[in-house]
Amino acid sequence: MPQLSAKSHAMPASPIRKLVPFAEKAKEKGTIVHHLNIGQPDIATPKVVLDELKNLNLNVIEYSHSAGFSSYRKGLANYYQKLGVNLDAEKEIMITTGGSEALIFAFQCCFEPGDEIIIPEPFYANYNGFATTCGIKVIPVTASIDNGFALPPISAFEEKITANTKGILICNPGNPTGYLYSKEELDSLRKIVQEKDLFLFADEVYREFCYDGATHTSALELKGIEQNVVLVDSVSKRYSMCGARIGALISKNHQFMEMALKFGQARLSPPTLGQIAGEAALKTPTSYFDDVSAEYVERRDIIVDGLNKIPGVKCPKPQGAFYCIAELPIDDADHFCQWLLERFEMEGQTVMLAPASGFYANNSVKNQVRIAYVLDKKHLYNAVKCIEKALAEYPGIN
Repeated sequence: MPQLSAKSHAMPASPIRKLVPFAEKAKEKGTIVHHLNIGQPDIATPKVVLDELKNLNLNVIEYSHSAGFSSYRKGLANYYQKLGVNLDAEKEIMITTGGSEALIFAFQCCFEPGDEIIIPEPFYANYNGFATTCGIKVIPVTASIDNGFALPPISAFEEKITANTKGILICNPGNPTGYLYSKEELDSLRKIVQEKDLFLFADEVYREFCYDGATHTSALELKGIEQNVVLVDSVSKRYSMCGARIGALISKNHQFMEMALKFGQARLSPPTLGQIAGEAALKTPTSYFDDVSAEYVERRDIIVDGLNKIPGVKCPKPQGAFYCIAELPIDDADHFCQWLLERFEMEGQTVMLAPASGFYANNSVKNQVRIAYVLDKKHLYNAVKCIEKALAEYPGIN
């Protein structure tokens, strides 16, 4: 039998999806599973998008330009201009097959095999997979649950920089923590990026979801490092369009964008139907985001306040996105999450959580879980009750 590659063996399994078989078996038994493991919102996609798709009059679903339809890129440039960022639609914006492809293209352009990227952890689990795909090494800088996962001190970044370090990656607001970096925190990163001449990769797909009066500062607004910043964006969560698979790669570094386009040409073009949906989404009224943000604040408070009332649970209140990390009084979150699906139920219900170990570079944290509060409030109330009862019954409590 032919041997498979070392890279395929090194590719990490998704901590978000690896428990799916256990959830399916629970459902086969008739158990209701409250899915808090994955960021798939139940919020309706904007009507303007659905109407555009329903009324399509196409004879051929054709290729687009490898950088995406020009009209869509111009629409995105207008979107960013309203945020205070001026972009050249032809030279500084490229449409991709989701934010995932955008980040993979960026890694392929900026790193040689064996190069290193520094990422504050916990971080989006698929960053590990993207790094493995591109042959680069993730160097974590660990944030603490005790201060809500604020940016670690810049000294912690400086200690990790070597001759192989080529960039820093942040997600703002963060997945899995929901933490929103302040302008001051971003400015501290700007200084080290400028001093060491590193790339700063900024994943800003949750930009619209900031709470409690907090505002988002884009990495594109940071002065003096315009040639260093590479932005990753996506329609998935902003417009509740995860299946559209449309993202964007954005930078004022024209040489970088020219190199990225070659990778885009190699895969021909991003999805045509997804781009049509993405362009239509730009017409979404502001009221949509006001309503969605208000809904997420209510959901957040149900989950976070409910969890913090359970003895031994610690869960910081996030200011963005729709995730939180909770520290539980358990010995092994991977085992606990599987146990919830295999052995626990409360009135015919259980909960599917994502073990947070997969959001750390070395699976070093064993007593935390990531929760996506993407279900309606009734389900979230029941999910909190399930977690409280499960913790009381779980045999692995410290």
